[in-house]
Amino acid sequence: MNEAALDELAASIRAQGIIQPLIVRELGLGDYELIAGERRWRASRKAGLSEVPVVIKSVPDEAALAMALIENIQRQELDPIEEAQGIKRLIDEFGLTHEAAADAVGRSRSAVSNLLRLLVLPQPLQQMMHEGQLEMGHARALLSLPTVSQLELANEVVRKGMSVREVERRVQQHAAQKTTVAPQQKRVDPDVARLEEQVSEAIGARVSIRHAAGGSGKLVIDYASLDELDSLLEKLQKNAKK
Repeated sequence: MNEAALDELAASIRAQGIIQPLIVRELGLGDYELIAGERRWRASRKAGLSEVPVVIKSVPDEAALAMALIENIQRQELDPIEEAQGIKRLIDEFGLTHEAAADAVGRSRSAVSNLLRLLVLPQPLQQMMHEGQLEMGHARALLSLPTVSQLELANEVVRKGMSVREVERRVQQHAAQKTTVAPQQKRVDPDVARLEEQVSEAIGARVSIRHAAGGSGKLVIDYASLDELDSLLEKLQKNAKK
């Protein structure tokens, strides 16, 4: 924990006491487990308090773990990668949707989606974020680049102290340099066109089917933004559980 922030909280507790009680659960034989309020408990010890106000709750193991994880995510000193990893645990281990996880940690749904996307960055970039060498804005801009270009530009950011706006401009320049070749027009198979229409109606997004002669193919889903893609993924996940 950040010692400076803990000292500041301890000073506040000396002056005003603990406004929000800690949450514990009874383990039996007079033992209790702290579920929420570890920072307040540590700061109280620094402030010289021998007793702290608590609320005793009857909480099953899984719920206790979720509550502790949520409080950990809400700690101010977490970097974006640590916060994203905590939110991913809530989703993976406790089955929360992105929206439910956002509500639990007091974040907007789009903020949670943006945090989770950081976890696809290569490990060296995540480490740079841990060390404070890259900001959230840098990382979000780098996400649209290929992995090799991400690493090259990230190292340049660290060497030159580039701003987020400078990185965004470089990413835009990289996109503009890409050459695209217009595909040849092909006759659309009526059966494929019908399937495209059916799938589009089912998921609420435009799709295209690329069908090969051997029977294999690709299904391509068009989306206008990352938030729209996130909504589509949630819809597909919900449909898969039915």
